[in-house]
Amino acid sequence: MAENRKKSDKRPPYRRSKQRERILALLRSTDTHPTANWLFGRLKKEFPNLSIGTIYRNVGILVHQGLIGRIAFGSTFDRLDANVTEHYHFICERCDAVIDLKLPVQRGLDKQVPTSEGFQVHRHAVEFYGLCPKCAKKA
Repeated sequence: MAENRKKSDKRPPYRRSKQRERILALLRSTDTHPTANWLFGRLKKEFPNLSIGTIYRNVGILVHQGLIGRIAFGSTFDRLDANVTEHYHFICERCDAVIDLKLPVQRGLDKQVPTSEGFQVHRHAVEFYGLCPKCAKKA
């Protein structure tokens, strides 16, 4: 991790942490886009002194390092994503599942934002809402 960084990298070095490594491993083992509370529930037995604050601190570090992504859900809990490649999400309005979509990222969308009005686009995110296949079957 820190020892592989270039001198030009401005990110602060972080000491190795077993808890952070387990958080990352757990996130990489699922495609469900869990919350920090989900992580806490899974890791509490392994780390009896673990606090939810420790989870949030380590998630913040992992996001800062670019190893995971955070999907903001407004007033509800953020969801976490170990897939840091550019991709779109489908969000089920019934069960709140967040599902990675295998759609090509539309790079041309960035160029449609009017730079003449002063906008500078660095990236974009698209989320689709509706019913996931499981909920659609039940409907």
